Amino acid sequence: MKNPQQHWIKQIAEANKPSYLMIADLIAEDLRVGRLSPRDQLPTLRELAQMLGINYTTAARGYAEARKRGLIDTRTGSGTFALGSSPTLPLRGGSGAEMTMNLPPEIEDPALLSRISDSAAAALHDCDINLLLRYQDFGGTPTDRRVATKWLREFIPDAECEEILICPGIHSALAALMSLLARPGEMICVESLTYPGIKAIAAQLGVKLFGLPMDHGGVKVRAFEDACKTLSPKALYLNPTMLNPTTQTLDLQRREALADIALHYSIPIIEDDAYGMLPTKPVPALATLAPALTYYISGMSKCYGAGLRTAFVRSPTPRQAQRLAGALRATTVMASPVTTAIATRAINDGTAQAVLTAIRQECQSRQALADELLAGYAHSSHPEGFHLWLPVEESWNVVEFASYLRTQGVGVVASAAFSTDANPPNAVRICLGGPGGKFACETALRLIADTLTHPLHPHATML
Repeated sequence: MKNPQQHWIKQIAEANKPSYLMIADLIAEDLRVGRLSPRDQLPTLRELAQMLGINYTTAARGYAEARKRGLIDTRTGSGTFALGSSPTLPLRGGSGAEMTMNLPPEIEDPALLSRISDSAAAALHDCDINLLLRYQDFGGTPTDRRVATKWLREFIPDAECEEILICPGIHSALAALMSLLARPGEMICVESLTYPGIKAIAAQLGVKLFGLPMDHGGVKVRAFEDACKTLSPKALYLNPTMLNPTTQTLDLQRREALADIALHYSIPIIEDDAYGMLPTKPVPALATLAPALTYYISGMSKCYGAGLRTAFVRSPTPRQAQRLAGALRATTVMASPVTTAIATRAINDGTAQAVLTAIRQECQSRQALADELLAGYAHSSHPEGFHLWLPVEESWNVVEFASYLRTQGVGVVASAAFSTDANPPNAVRICLGGPGGKFACETALRLIADTLTHPLHPHATML
């Protein structure tokens, strides 16, 4: 793109916010809708200032803001180029796993691997295979839902089978819930740093996200209350346990305060507890504090394996579960009966619990290793989680830092991918799981530490 689109000029002239912020906003919007593509060259600062009728300093601040958000990159002697808000790499050969995904450690114990295989084989052997290959009612069979209810009662003791739906992955459940609770143009409150998938779903549905500011304990209670008073949000989305990306877990006091506000203003809560199975001492779920408003979502992807696309949603009432089933049926038809049978068998015969225990133990080992190798650098983590949050010095271009490490096979994602308030901190999320054992994890952590310690380490710029 040699010249900005005509709408840049008009929108900047009519905007109520500073021009430099509008420049970054418009670049982000053009990337989102396809008017601007990664690798497109942008005007020079002088060209931009002249075309938009602004001064050079404002143009420079606009590009600086866009760089901070991970949208553009400037190369001396070459110019300024679009990157996109969440650059990705090709899939790794044969694995089907993207480096941007947050994956649990893979099981390596031969005995446990054999048990997983035997459990899956038994699930198929003991079922009527023709039944598994037919269309089924959405939400799982009564047997599957009873097993799912038993699995969830550790976190929601009063969960009832009629409130539970089995879905093809947490992401599909989130998409259905957002379409059910909010119409295009309406707003949902989220964390200012949150799961990137919720951003993608909102963009697809035309739902606005309002990023709630956070402190060391998570979402600020007063900010949520103010949003309820002034913005009339249609729901509150939270990832309350081991937040992806920052690893924060809301304590009971914070959960109670947020639940009280939601109850006062009748705001439905979407509790995405994807990592909730990992802590050995979980904090009570929001669904136990505001059961009449909370949709509780859990699944097997973070505590068993990402390829087991089985998720569970507990709705506030059986009627609301049926409404959600309609929304899910419209977009996904049904959860795979084969996958559901494997998940049900694994829970019933204890394999799921054994895998969860093994993942917890491996997470503890890898987090201890991270604490040792990154001892000189402040970072946030949970001892039973498989990602950590690493602030990076301002001297680094955080997108370049993450891009370089990912070219080396390290699962690092820049903060812009998680930001919902257009003000991402200079930080990255590091995944300690995925393919590769502890040695591979140690190698990756050493590379990260070396890159931080030697700022002149050659790092790649996205082309």
